[in-house]
Amino acid sequence: MIDKIAPSIADAMSGIQDGATVLIGGFGTAGIPLELIDGLIEQGARDLTVVNNNAGNGETGLAALLKAGRVRKIICSFPRQVDSQIFDGLYRSGKLELELVPQGNLAERIRAAGAGIGAFFCPTGYGTELAKGRETREIGGKHYVLEYPIYGDVALVKAETGDRWGNLNYRMAARNFGPVMAMASKKTIATVHEIVELGALDPESIVTPGVFVKHVVKIDRVATQAGGFKKAA
Repeated sequence: MIDKIAPSIADAMSGIQDGATVLIGGFGTAGIPLELIDGLIEQGARDLTVVNNNAGNGETGLAALLKAGRVRKIICSFPRQVDSQIFDGLYRSGKLELELVPQGNLAERIRAAGAGIGAFFCPTGYGTELAKGRETREIGGKHYVLEYPIYGDVALVKAETGDRWGNLNYRMAARNFGPVMAMASKKTIATVHEIVELGALDPESIVTPGVFVKHVVKIDRVATQAGGFKKAA
């Protein structure tokens, strides 16, 4: 019997190796798998490469992972924000490597990994520092930069509803990077707020099929100041 429901976050996070590439879903406060990030900190893996839309906010979530000294490199689109002081300090002191990727390129590089695409040409970034030293090509009168897929050893995503086969649905904007990250990784761990019986999810509405998911963990739902979900004050 296929049953991907993990009894705890600690059980789901076991086996993540030092040096792993970890894809972490979320955009702003929407879809950030805070409980899984905390679980990764507790699990203890080090020298990680983290792929995320940004480089953490405040001192929780991804910022806490950076502060714990577990991350060697971050690949993201928006590293510097008003409350990204943890990233800023680590980067300026040379303790953290940064690969800056335009947001559309980031999403497409992750999607390409899941789709089995070896590389692709994209116009974004041509003629800028981001394209320096990289292969470019003129196609149909336009200039493009060669981009390579981003593969993950592990993906951490936050979904809304799941079943024991690992099928997932998301809540509105919390969907963002989760589906493509699940496809691009060897092992996907997802939190959900509700676990339903097999057949309760309409097959036509399932966003991430269970074939891409290794573990599902149920978490409580509590409101955050930003309107997402995390521990109440």
